[in-house]
Amino acid sequence: MSNNDSFIDEVSEEIRRDRLFSLLRRYGWIAGLVVVAIVGAATIVEIRSARAEERAQALGDSLFDVLETPDASVEEIASIEADERGRPITALVEAALALEADDPLAMRVALDSLAIDEDAPDIYRTLAELKNAMLAEPGEDRRAALTALAQPGQPFRLLAAEQLAYQDVTDGETEAAITGFGAILQDAEATQSLQSRARAMIVALGGNPEEFPGAGQ
Repeated sequence: MSNNDSFIDEVSEEIRRDRLFSLLRRYGWIAGLVVVAIVGAATIVEIRSARAEERAQALGDSLFDVLETPDASVEEIASIEADERGRPITALVEAALALEADDPLAMRVALDSLAIDEDAPDIYRTLAELKNAMLAEPGEDRRAALTALAQPGQPFRLLAAEQLAYQDVTDGETEAAITGFGAILQDAEATQSLQSRARAMIVALGGNPEEFPGAGQ
C-alpha cells in the first residue's frame, strides 16, 4: 500500500470518527432514554413481582390460619380478601371444606363461582367444571359435560375420560368401560397411578389389559 493510500485511509477513518461523535452528541440522549426506560421497566417488573409474592404469602398465611382451627368453615374462607390470582385458590378450598362438611349446596356455589370467573386462569375454571361434573348425578348431562372435558387439548382430559369409563360401569356398559380404560392405558400422557387404576378396573370387569398394545406397565 502506498503512502498516499495510507494517508487517505487515515483521513477517512478520522472523518468517520468525527461523524460518529457528532451523531452521539446529537442523538446520544435517545440511547440514554432507552437505557433508562429498560432499567425502569425492569424495576417495575421486580416491584410488581415482589408485591404479588407478598400478596400470595399473605393469602397462604390466612388460609393456613383458618384451616388449622378445628372448626374451620366455608364462611371464614369466603371472608378472606383475595385478588384475582388468589380467588381460584380460596374457591377450591371452600369447595373442599364444603365437601368435608357434607354441604353439597355450598360446594356447588364455590365451584360455580370459580367456573364463571372470567378473571380466573382457564385451568382453574376447567378444574371447577370437572369437579362439578364428577359430583353430578349419573346421566346424559353429566356424560355430555365429561365428554367435552375429555376432548384433545383439555388439561384434565384423561381424568374426564376415566370418569366417563366409570359412568359406563354404572350404566352397565361393560365393554364400553373396558374400551375406555384401555384407551387410558395406551395414552402416553397417562400417569402411572392413572394407568394402575385403569388396569385394575379392566381386570375387575373381566377384561385383559394385555389386549391393548402399547399399554404402559
